[in-house]
Amino acid sequence: MRFISEKKAIAKLQNIKNTFAEAIQKDFEHRAKSCSTCSTPGACCLDAHFVNVRITRLDAVAIGQRLDHLSPEHREAVYSRTDDAITKYQLTDRELSTSQTYACPLFEKGVGCLAHEYGKPLPCIAHACYERKEDLPPDELLTEREIEVDKLNERVYGKPTRSLPLPVAIQRIVGHG
Repeated sequence: MRFISEKKAIAKLQNIKNTFAEAIQKDFEHRAKSCSTCSTPGACCLDAHFVNVRITRLDAVAIGQRLDHLSPEHREAVYSRTDDAITKYQLTDRELSTSQTYACPLFEKGVGCLAHEYGKPLPCIAHACYERKEDLPPDELLTEREIEVDKLNERVYGKPTRSLPLPVAIQRIVGHG
């Protein structure tokens, strides 16, 4: 295996996400309700019974880089929401945590997703409000990109990395908690 730097991998990760987002927009999003016309913006991101996004170490680093562009006060508010989500929803890094759900600490009412342009996790990119199950992007599209990201993580860190619930990954990998 040929190793690459974390910096180079972050650029490759963003390229994977941009390509995925373009495919989702082109082939599927026209079948979904537009977020801009939603009567409850962000409800899906803040639904503690729905959100169960898990991210890799590299994803967390990319999100951490995005958060570094916020003011110190704003960044601390995000970290506080992250810590609160871990406590409130009893999030852990155990393998059994795949069904753990939580409200996403990266979503802010009136602002939207803080990682939307840079660092947004693949499952979030794939998500939209589809009325019919047959309009959803096939699971294989997301799975293929997740495998690609897993391989990228291995090229950087030298071993497979486990995906963690987003708040846990931010706390553990970005290192604020």
